[in-house]
Amino acid sequence: MLKLSKTEREQIAKAVEKAEQQTSGEITTAMIGQSYDYAKYELLIAVLAGLIYGVLIFMFSSEIEKCLQGIFWNYHVYLLTGFYIFSTFLVIVVVYFLANIEVIDRLIVPKRVQVAWVKRRAMQHFSESGVGHTREGTGILIFISLLEHRVELVADWGISEKVEAVKWQSIVDRVISGIKINRLAKKLCESILECGELLAKDFPRRSDDENELADGIVELDK
Repeated sequence: MLKLSKTEREQIAKAVEKAEQQTSGEITTAMIGQSYDYAKYELLIAVLAGLIYGVLIFMFSSEIEKCLQGIFWNYHVYLLTGFYIFSTFLVIVVVYFLANIEVIDRLIVPKRVQVAWVKRRAMQHFSESGVGHTREGTGILIFISLLEHRVELVADWGISEKVEAVKWQSIVDRVISGIKINRLAKKLCESILECGELLAKDFPRRSDDENELADGIVELDK
């Protein structure tokens, strides 16, 4: 999983600080390795691989039995049964661990499932972190889920009333491109500054404005 260095985290915090100098909006960022463990999908593909393997070796059972007879002088049919069970179990275990590799995991989990879980996790953090409880409803969250290569931009009611959701898409796309090319910090900083420019049009900074939320990126474990 992509990790941010101390310098990159500082750059992101400074970008938020700079963006908020021109708007009363509160910009926050959060990053998580994956929004869900997807274990049932990994197990499902592993069991399916085991079933396919079991059918294939059953088709060659006579050849396998001859090989076992050549290896073991005191051959018994139990050896063939044991081979079936052990090798099938081994295939399931190997495929399960392979399915946990980021690239493969992203391929086997349905896209709609990934999208749904990232949205759910983003909304959970939006609520728990206090982004949705700013004084004038001007909190905004850029939520990054690395495994899924997904970014959710969640805006509070005050912003949603004036800024159309479609206007955030270029910001989201830029962050996603940063994940894919391993330049997350750079692209995220650019997106944060763009957020500041967009918010400044409808939410200019007030003379009595206070920084209600921390500027640094929150790195979530789960």
